[in-house]
Amino acid sequence: MQNNSTQGSTLRNSGHWPTLVSAFIYFDFSFMVWTVLGPLSAHIKEALSLSDSQTGLMVAVPSLGGAGLRIALGMLVDRLGAKNTGMLAQSIVMAGLAWAWLVGLGSYEAVLFMGFMLGFAGASFAVALPQAGRWYPPHMQGTVLGLAGAGNIGVVIDSLLAPRIANAYGWQAVFGLALIPAVVVFVIYAIFSKEAPVKVKPKRLRDYWELLRDKDTHWFCFFYTVTFGGFAGLAASLVMYLKSTHGLQKVQAGDWAALCTFVGVMARPLGGMLADRVGGIRTLTVCYSIAGTMLAAAGHAASLTTALALFVIALAALGAGNGSVFQLLPQRFGKELGLMTGLVGAGGGVGAFLLATSLGWSKGATGSYATGLTVFACLCGIALIGLTLVKKRWRTTWGALAAARI
Repeated sequence: MQNNSTQGSTLRNSGHWPTLVSAFIYFDFSFMVWTVLGPLSAHIKEALSLSDSQTGLMVAVPSLGGAGLRIALGMLVDRLGAKNTGMLAQSIVMAGLAWAWLVGLGSYEAVLFMGFMLGFAGASFAVALPQAGRWYPPHMQGTVLGLAGAGNIGVVIDSLLAPRIANAYGWQAVFGLALIPAVVVFVIYAIFSKEAPVKVKPKRLRDYWELLRDKDTHWFCFFYTVTFGGFAGLAASLVMYLKSTHGLQKVQAGDWAALCTFVGVMARPLGGMLADRVGGIRTLTVCYSIAGTMLAAAGHAASLTTALALFVIALAALGAGNGSVFQLLPQRFGKELGLMTGLVGAGGGVGAFLLATSLGWSKGATGSYATGLTVFACLCGIALIGLTLVKKRWRTTWGALAAARI
């Protein structure tokens, strides 16, 4: 077992740190634009006179688009290379931002279409993580993928800046100003990121079906549906929740949402590191237990202070759970990491879609978000049962041969 200094030294002296940093920056910006409709939800709801259910669906559409596109980009990573795939996806996102800024989003349907375009940013998950992970040995996958995956700090930037820019210049100006960092990130990524010197056999659609015949594929997809789906769904919905439930102003709601999601982002690499030390199964068990309890309680929180405390703890647990899943994944599916990243990432996108949509439905149907939060808390409980069912088999089969603790 390595201590922190030894692990840090190994991280610096192995792999390719410019690619790791480039992958982080790419994922950071991509996550920022992928979730931008969440922090802007209050502005768009007022401008287009949307219902609570329509607003929930609007916030959720980028997650659903990202889910499907992650599979497509996962295939392209093995065929075109991670770098070329990343540059292609970034180009499509920049085109979408330019269209939203120059042409405008004057209808609900136009906003939903823009949400699908933003799905290409969410699909960056299937590019950045395998690109970084292929440079490093198995026992460092939890740490490396946790660091690369911490790029989802972009949602924190969203929550802080998007409401302020929208107040000052109008909500559609946010898309135009986002083009500035988009170009900067594209240049950095194009110059500094590299392909790992490993041979990867191009996968076909048939290969996905082959993987789907393996029951472990479904377990990993479900586990990530809960952890990442919970994190991303809450990150996209918190501004809407805080404004509607506790009457906060748009900017103030964005600030509190940023604080909550920041904790979840920082917990992801910590979860990966902890999983490297004590095993991903143990770490996930704790994460699901805490997240489920906090989400169930948050639905009935009477005060803003209580709600914020519960969401901070829940998001920290879900963030650490994200890192834990990706500590386990390379041990089980190392040779199919590109494909599995796409499949598992798609599960996470579906989870985010379901949570954001259910919160909007819950508010519209009952006047409260409690039902939606409770349903997702139950999913955490089901995930705990699932871990109990698979852990012995995992530890005595592929886990016994793994180069890291599971």
